[in-house]
Amino acid sequence: MLQSSFLLLLYLLPISASQTLIQLLPENSTSDELIAGDDPVGPYCDSWRLSVETNNAGAWKKIPARCHDAIGTYIKGPQYLIDSKVAAHHANHYAKSIKVAADKKDAWIFDVDETLISNVQHYTVNGYGSKVLNETAFDQWVDKAKASALPWSLWLYRKLHGMGFQLVLLTGRKETHRNSTEKNLLDAGYHSWSQLILRESLDAEKTAVAYKSEKRAELRAKGYRIHGSSGDQWSDLLGTPMAKRSFKVPNPMYHIP
Repeated sequence: MLQSSFLLLLYLLPISASQTLIQLLPENSTSDELIAGDDPVGPYCDSWRLSVETNNAGAWKKIPARCHDAIGTYIKGPQYLIDSKVAAHHANHYAKSIKVAADKKDAWIFDVDETLISNVQHYTVNGYGSKVLNETAFDQWVDKAKASALPWSLWLYRKLHGMGFQLVLLTGRKETHRNSTEKNLLDAGYHSWSQLILRESLDAEKTAVAYKSEKRAELRAKGYRIHGSSGDQWSDLLGTPMAKRSFKVPNPMYHIP
């Protein structure tokens, strides 16, 4: 049945498309060989980035070496901004469908790094994720409080604030970075959040999914209705309880479990 379906697909495709499909499926090749094949760098890296955003890539430690330049070009180019804009507009469209109550319990959760602010200055000198994340170097960068706002996230943040949502910032940053994080956010144009939740020492060994799920559960227990959640990592969004709608912000530079 599978073979006949594949033959039917080839029959229905234009000749050029059929030939391309056959070229992408060499005989006796494993999936690993296909991933590490001779595909053109640009299309391969676009597909790898899509795999990251759809969570098909699973746990990964650094971007493929061949994609170093492509990821840098994406992050600093127009496509990253457009992808961020589309995500922000989808979130805003959903938010406008919600009738915000006067009890101040309608909440929206934002991650911080690569969601509200961009650490691209730090990652530029670290190969856009082509090197394994150095936590000490990142902590030193955080202390500088120089990360810039992601423009479409700032746009969404202001829209949600204007609608009356309680904006909760839930970050994997350490509690010891509270002062520098607050300063950075304020300097970048963010204000009026209802809570800024950072990792305390007891949370240090927890995965992001476990830590953020626990914090969402605490918010729910206090009566908050978590309508939306925005984050650049799937670990920002997954886990129980989840927001009613989750919005993934693009980030192909690193993966946090």
